[in-house]
Amino acid sequence: MGSYTEPSRALPLSMRTSVHLLLFVCAIVMAVGVFFPLLGPIDARNVQFADLRNGFPTGSSLDQIGSQSGGFFGSLMAGLLGAALLILIAALSGFRLIGWVGNLAGLAGFGVLGWRLYQVAEQQLREDYRTLIEGSWGLYLVGGALVVSFFLLSSPRERRVSQPVR
Repeated sequence: MGSYTEPSRALPLSMRTSVHLLLFVCAIVMAVGVFFPLLGPIDARNVQFADLRNGFPTGSSLDQIGSQSGGFFGSLMAGLLGAALLILIAALSGFRLIGWVGNLAGLAGFGVLGWRLYQVAEQQLREDYRTLIEGSWGLYLVGGALVVSFFLLSSPRERRVSQPVR
């Protein structure tokens, strides 16, 4: 008869290894994308949390919003970097819940930014959308990483192999 080998007692992972790797890449891409323009002249460091909460001043143009300056910790940049950090922690540790929190925080930040910009500069966004998104690498990188990480976190967990009966 063949000899019986004891199965490995390694801890089961909560995500597949490929999902870990791709989430890691998404977190890095997202963190790099935060430093590029999001929409036309607007960078993430130009948008303060108070502006997202209360709205931009009435009659502001996108150029005026893009020329605002404020502290790092009160800006959308800090929020998006925090979301990228949570996705990175999820990629390294395997905890899906942390990845979901980071992903939903990033999507919420992007959604509120779009909503507030649409309130203030609806006409400018409708007329010049092609020139505004041209060269907006921050929008492409951060938005793309958020969408890809959403699908990665939605992927099913790996199946656990049952232990053979002795």
